[in-house]
Amino acid sequence: MAAPSTETLFTNVRILDGTGQLPYAGSVRVRGNRIVAVGRSAGGVSAGDALVVDAAGATLMPGMTEAHTHFSWNDAASLAGIQTMPLEEHVLWSAKVAHNYLKAGFTSCLGAACAKPRLDVVIRNAIASGQIPGPRYLAASQEITVPGGLGDEMLPHLPFPEFSFGVVVNGAEDLRKVTRMFLKYGVDSVKLNLSGDNFVPGADAKTTWMTDAEVAACAEEVRMRGKRIIVHARSCASVKQALRHGIRLIYHASFTDTEALDMLEAARDEVFVAPGIGILYALLYEAEPWGVDHAKAVSMGYGEEWAAACESLKAMHRRGVRVLPGGDYGFAFNPHLQNARDLELFVKHLGFTPMEAIRSCTLYGGQVMMRPHELGLVKEGYLADLLLLDGDPLANLSILRDPKRILAVMKDGVFAKQPPVAWPHAWEHAA
Repeated sequence: MAAPSTETLFTNVRILDGTGQLPYAGSVRVRGNRIVAVGRSAGGVSAGDALVVDAAGATLMPGMTEAHTHFSWNDAASLAGIQTMPLEEHVLWSAKVAHNYLKAGFTSCLGAACAKPRLDVVIRNAIASGQIPGPRYLAASQEITVPGGLGDEMLPHLPFPEFSFGVVVNGAEDLRKVTRMFLKYGVDSVKLNLSGDNFVPGADAKTTWMTDAEVAACAEEVRMRGKRIIVHARSCASVKQALRHGIRLIYHASFTDTEALDMLEAARDEVFVAPGIGILYALLYEAEPWGVDHAKAVSMGYGEEWAAACESLKAMHRRGVRVLPGGDYGFAFNPHLQNARDLELFVKHLGFTPMEAIRSCTLYGGQVMMRPHELGLVKEGYLADLLLLDGDPLANLSILRDPKRILAVMKDGVFAKQPPVAWPHAWEHAA
């Protein structure tokens, strides 16, 4: 029996390459795990021994990157509901979600915190070894917080660390100790909750909770080992604090002022912001079945935060700061696999064009994954992480969250979702 082909040739594709240039008709050849040829003509291409995928005009684009991923968030309505899932079930849940993200077109994901100390590391290692299917993954620590901050779920009558969603620290040396523990476990990123969150009584989104001494202790340890700090920073003061300490991946950044925006712009070639605006939208408009109607969400501060976040992120976008989609999917009111909705929100509320939204999860995705020269583009020499779509996402971004419109997903030159068998009938939907 002949060995299976190690080449795939996509013909008659509409190539949306991730650079921001307009799509064009062409063909793409994959050999092993790399793109080896990108042609602007669909005709005259020799197939050789390649598996030929005649796409009949479907769109071929880079696989998407989710920049703020919580595989272990289990679609519960609260942090406590995530935290209390037993460890064994939690591992299986996280593995299932990772596979689902890959099939949904997310070929890279950046962990933004896990619910138990080694969950992200275990899932990352299992994906990398081929034990389970999933996206390229960078593993995070649990959220690190202080007493009374976001993630401190300990109750006065149950003051035990194992009853807390996050790891609660007191002071710089305590934070240094916890940072070293997570670095020992092998995380790629250490997560600090610098600000509060409207989800937490007494610690709203405009408050800031960690001292500079605490952040500096963590930064020293992380940089010593060549890793990265990622931060929950909704308040203006926490955004500035992150930038002062050289932190280059900021989640949320809802509240800013001119000084904060100037600091972000000055660091725009190094810094990334992943606002996670999907959860703000969901809490305001879609959380009533879980006890948070619109009036309650506004009373909790989400109306004010939504307005501030839209203005802050518009300003960042105008100033050339890299704003990426993704964040806090995995709650009951903001479930997994709706992640690509962020692109639609970017266009509707943040002043992005559809092309800029696509670029934010492709070109910028490769950059935030720290592989800017091999991820995020349909380009010769790049890794073959590709997404084949029924329709034009520039005309209708919602197809990126419709499983029926995602015709095939390739990661590392291997199909994670196989192309449909009936090619001539596979693209009957209009854009």
